[in-house]
Amino acid sequence: MSRLREPLTVLVFLLPVLVLFGAFRFLPMLGAAGLSVTDYQPGGDVEFAGTENYASLVRDDHFLASLRTTLTYAAIYVPLILVVALGTALLLHSVPWGRGFFRAALLAPYVTSLVLSGVIWKWLFEPAGLLRDPSTVLPALAVVGVWKGFGYAMLVLLAGIRNVPADCLEAAKVDGASVWQRFRHMILPSLRPAIFFVVVVETIGAFQVFDLIYVMTGGGPVRASYTLAYAVYQYGFTYVEIGKAAAAGLVLWAIVLLVSLTQRRAFERNP
Repeated sequence: MSRLREPLTVLVFLLPVLVLFGAFRFLPMLGAAGLSVTDYQPGGDVEFAGTENYASLVRDDHFLASLRTTLTYAAIYVPLILVVALGTALLLHSVPWGRGFFRAALLAPYVTSLVLSGVIWKWLFEPAGLLRDPSTVLPALAVVGVWKGFGYAMLVLLAGIRNVPADCLEAAKVDGASVWQRFRHMILPSLRPAIFFVVVVETIGAFQVFDLIYVMTGGGPVRASYTLAYAVYQYGFTYVEIGKAAAAGLVLWAIVLLVSLTQRRAFERNP
């Protein structure tokens, strides 16, 4: 009995979180999976549709275009936020004074309302017409996303940098190692777990981007910023195709899962 006491104690403390996770994550996912194989309409009868909703997505040029748009946005956003967050973390780590102030100031955009941020940046971009040009709308949205979210990634990477013993860095500096050599051979290896975490989290965020699209572009111009998450919203709330929206949401979930697992394998293969 004594052997079971510790696992049972842990389970008791985890139980509220597990209940909340099941109620607000797992059950809705099961519900979406069920709706994805029906032609459900609000207030109407529910009829089994099989894989028709998924087949409809494959035939839908707008959905396929939204997939390409989402991949393009992620390819711009994820490397950019990683570079900005890492560079800021390194600079903040080297500041000899006022670190608390700068840390709070740089984190401010992260805690700012995303809708408010989108409205302000839309107003700033308006004179240059960046949101009206299909070739610049995704980079412009990525810049706003990076400005909004780099503070959190910066804190994660800053915590990783602080795990590197200061005396080892100082010894390497005395031995003649350059700034790049210290970063390449001492700091960067210790940052691998933090970088992996940031890449996965920000990739998930990139695939789920919706608020900025809704506030700043509405999927335009000419669907140049029509992402997967925005497609799910339109299927469900504009066209009232609930089954198709649920199917699109599950496809989005599967893509995010596949990309995350691929990233994990890539990090494990390249130590």
